[in-house]
Amino acid sequence: MKQFNELLASCNETAFDLRFTKAKNWKLAEKNRLLVGFLPIYFPREIVCAVNGLAVGIMGAGDRKQIIKGDAFYQSYICHLPRGIIEMALDDNLNHFDGFVFPAICDCVRNLSGMFKILKKGKFQRYFDYPQNFDPSIGGIFYRTEMERMVNDMFNINGVKVTVEGLNKAIKLYNRNRKLIETIYDLRQEFPWRLSAVETYYILRAGLAIPVEEHNKVLEDVIEEISNERGEPMDNIRVVVSGSFCEQPPIGLIKSIEMSGCYIVDDDFMLGPRWIQGDVASDTDDPFGALTKAYLNQSTFSSAVYDVGNPKGKRLVELAKRRNADGVIFCAASFCDPALLDRPELQKECDAAGIPHINFQFHENTGQFKVIKEQAGTFSDSIKLWA
Repeated sequence: MKQFNELLASCNETAFDLRFTKAKNWKLAEKNRLLVGFLPIYFPREIVCAVNGLAVGIMGAGDRKQIIKGDAFYQSYICHLPRGIIEMALDDNLNHFDGFVFPAICDCVRNLSGMFKILKKGKFQRYFDYPQNFDPSIGGIFYRTEMERMVNDMFNINGVKVTVEGLNKAIKLYNRNRKLIETIYDLRQEFPWRLSAVETYYILRAGLAIPVEEHNKVLEDVIEEISNERGEPMDNIRVVVSGSFCEQPPIGLIKSIEMSGCYIVDDDFMLGPRWIQGDVASDTDDPFGALTKAYLNQSTFSSAVYDVGNPKGKRLVELAKRRNADGVIFCAASFCDPALLDRPELQKECDAAGIPHINFQFHENTGQFKVIKEQAGTFSDSIKLWA
């Protein structure tokens, strides 16, 4: 137990180290290594791993840094995440990164890529667009081209060429990572008291700042620990939390939901490492093609993706049923257009399926959680009494 508590403490420290000390030390330990920072949500980290790089998730400053300079770059009616990341950049937290990737989530993140260009942060700043057309001959070609442009950006820095063998090896490592993460979620579905949502969050977020091999070992140790009894079961309802896929909720908010009488059995807090459902083909002569097919055919649902052919509302209902959830908590960042615009349709699907739900908003440096705790607690009690 002492060793496991030390592991959790280490994950907590790594997850919220805004100077990314472990990643920096990894880079300095060997010549030709590089660091590529990426913002939420999903990014194919395999292509960075295959060229002697480490893809590091930059998930925002949270409540760990006061935002002053960052507020001068954005209007007040947007989410908090971009301002926190600008603050980190201006405070030189990100100086040891070689490049930055800004996945296509919303206009705010797109504009952030331009600001990093103006500030000359990193040797490249890539706005990484995603296909909204899932036809292999259209969206597939587009997505593959985006990955190849990224590989060229990295080659211009360290001169390491991507090989079929290297990319297949990276795909296998991340297949293992995804499988271990889903094993943890499956165990938590059955025994949610053995590992809290907060502890799970520490473990997954730490994995965005360390090599995948190291994170896989951490996940294996976690699975070994929670395969045995740990903690005490409580009379809590089971909920799925939806809407926090980009800007991250404060730890206090996640704790408040749990303390109100809810077991969070699934969520989209750390959506990127869980984006691809199942394995990517890893023994192929065309690993770029395998990554492309996986994105087109095995992506999870998200408000950042236009998936009219596979409606996300129905997929949310399927997830809630698969996790035996008693309800859904819609928890989105304030001013998050993708999440808030999708919410009415998602709620309609929950209503049609008879799944209770509530909603509230947050921003990453929220400091007061009493109202949220009371709202979630009332939701929990009403399900226990009348569901």
